[in-house]
Amino acid sequence: MYAQVIIDIAHAKVDHVFSYQVPEDMEIAPGDRVLVPFGKGNTPKEGYIIDISEETAYRAGKIKTILKKEDTFSAFLPEQIELAKWMAVSYHCFMVDALRLMIPAQLRGQRVKEKRIEVISLAKDMDLQASMALLRGENGGRKAPAQAETLQLISQVGKIAAPELYEYFPGARSALVQLKKKGYVCSEHVEVRRAPYRRLGEAPKKKQVLTPYQKRAVEEIVSSLSAHEGRYLLHGITGSGKTEVYLRAIQAAIESGKGCIMLVPEISLTPQMVSRFRGYLGENVAVLHSRLSAGERYDEWKRILTGQARMVIGPRSAVFAPVYDLGLIIIDEEHEQSYRSEHKPQYTAHEVAEKRCSLTGATLVLGSATPSVVTYHRCMKGDIQYLSLPERAGGQSLPHVYVSDMREELSRGNRSIFSGALSQAMEDCLARNEQMMLFINRRGYSTFLMCRGCGYVVQCEDCDVSMTYHRTDYREMLRCHYCGKTETPPSLCPICGKPYLKQFGIGTQQVEEQVKLHFPSARILRMDADTTQEKDAHLKILQAFAKKQADVLIGTQMIAKGHDFENVTLVGVLAADSSLYVPDYRSAERTFQLITQVAGRAGRGTLPGKVIVQTYHPDHFAIQAAVKQDYRQFYAQEIQHRKTAQFPPYALFIRLLFRGAQAAVKKACLDSVATLSAYFANQHMQPLQFDYGSAPIARIKGETRMQILLKLDLSYIQNRQVEKIYRLFDGCVFEDCTMIMETDPPNLL
Repeated sequence: MYAQVIIDIAHAKVDHVFSYQVPEDMEIAPGDRVLVPFGKGNTPKEGYIIDISEETAYRAGKIKTILKKEDTFSAFLPEQIELAKWMAVSYHCFMVDALRLMIPAQLRGQRVKEKRIEVISLAKDMDLQASMALLRGENGGRKAPAQAETLQLISQVGKIAAPELYEYFPGARSALVQLKKKGYVCSEHVEVRRAPYRRLGEAPKKKQVLTPYQKRAVEEIVSSLSAHEGRYLLHGITGSGKTEVYLRAIQAAIESGKGCIMLVPEISLTPQMVSRFRGYLGENVAVLHSRLSAGERYDEWKRILTGQARMVIGPRSAVFAPVYDLGLIIIDEEHEQSYRSEHKPQYTAHEVAEKRCSLTGATLVLGSATPSVVTYHRCMKGDIQYLSLPERAGGQSLPHVYVSDMREELSRGNRSIFSGALSQAMEDCLARNEQMMLFINRRGYSTFLMCRGCGYVVQCEDCDVSMTYHRTDYREMLRCHYCGKTETPPSLCPICGKPYLKQFGIGTQQVEEQVKLHFPSARILRMDADTTQEKDAHLKILQAFAKKQADVLIGTQMIAKGHDFENVTLVGVLAADSSLYVPDYRSAERTFQLITQVAGRAGRGTLPGKVIVQTYHPDHFAIQAAVKQDYRQFYAQEIQHRKTAQFPPYALFIRLLFRGAQAAVKKACLDSVATLSAYFANQHMQPLQFDYGSAPIARIKGETRMQILLKLDLSYIQNRQVEKIYRLFDGCVFEDCTMIMETDPPNLL
């Protein structure tokens, strides 16, 4: 018998299948991890079996033999192997890179093991009374009070973990050694689970009466489970009860023996989802994300693989969870950019989920209050079925949204970061003992530091971006949000030498300071990338706010989605237009989505909600539509603009990004331009756009960045020209330069 093995080395020369002979006494299957001799020196290397055959084209003497099987279980499901093959072709990555996404990194090389603890119990057939008498010296023997107390404790509880015993009675450690020698107690080492969110608990079950729209959505999704097909967009306004629809569908899937995956866009959303779903499904719920410890990730992955957990919650990487008999994949807030991986291999969770569903016959549900333009367009074409939730689940009305024109505020002499309307609304909200959320999509104190004498802006030495000004109670600093470099702000301008340096723009830190200044008694929490660096920091902040331990939650887009706080009656959107004019064709879409999503946090309980949107561009169609919370109005105008300008979904972009040493990057970029130009000339093809030059951010972490941007009409997909363009660069390696090639990149910076 012969095994087809992918070696765990990410290199173009090794990116193919190797045949190995299977020892007669070894039982193997596709998906097993094995150790094999590799290369001229027969160095032991880890590999993954993707197929087994009875014959091979190689002569017997040329075939090496598998050294050993690494696990007692298969690390990959058959469908995962097929998924990896598809990813290697679709994303032009190494097969091993795709496979690595599907197992815990620590599993490779045996870097993580099961956690075992010692459990103590009484020895079998031991006479407890006689033993206790001896230890107490009742027969004239030597007293051993610590041993007696330890033995008494063990006899009362039956079995006890050694660490727990030592914590309860510190003297037990040395006493236990003697008790073992005397044969009074015995011990065994048992595996224990490293459980994430152990203290989170389960949200109480709230049996909700479904609205007619929710009921229809659940029935549609559940009926598709047995039909082994189904692609749905669940388009529900904020607060419409999409999560309840997910829950009912998942319950039905599990009851029918199927497994489920639910993707969320932010790790911060994971705890509340876990708590709610555990309330109904208990230990059937597993969690996978990068903030877990290595041990927690391994144990959760193993629970999923062995079927102990039938539902998985996590960000985009959870789409690779080893769920057997998969019946349902849900992508919540499907419009979010975070579902696109910008690291190699660069995959899109939507595409991977859709392929996995086609391999398994599972149903795919995309949920959002603000679907991506591309997804909604697919619905209009009939590629995806449309399910609507047009009303809030509890019968509440959407919050009233008001616009504050900051140009008028300025003309009236208001230099505050809060408009008059927002200041008054904040005062009223606090007086009623209600809660508010303030959204600003910039962390730090100020956006940049500029000299008013000569116009110089302090930039990062390693990146072509301005440094962001940060301030705490004990320190001021400038920080680059691209490379993380920090430095002390200069007191004099390094160009003109004058002391006219001033901070411009606002961030979450400044908003926090201003709230404290205007409302000294207000209790404030801030949630951004700076305050959530520690493990479980998201959870602690959100739990504190949910328990009403704070009046104001200030944050970036982390607070804009999915959170449900019944006492929040006011939402303030500061600098609503900050994302409108970035150099990206999706800027209007992202602005609309952010405003609509954060506005939806208000009025989700019994109290009415109010939203105030501060902007310098109140007439922009994206802001107008967001204020009305009217997706169809936004879509109608945006899709017409994209059709006219030939932007996706009416065309596609391919970007080749080069980064590295300046001379090497320039050479690689120009060589690639020549390759593409020759190809298009030979094929008699003319792209809609063919530009090259410095990337919008020309340097990050000291590396020069250049790009080639192609815009192609959709016929390039139909006649497989996109695939051929990628193949032009298969195995292409540039010295001192890295090239990243991607279709419809999530951002063009």
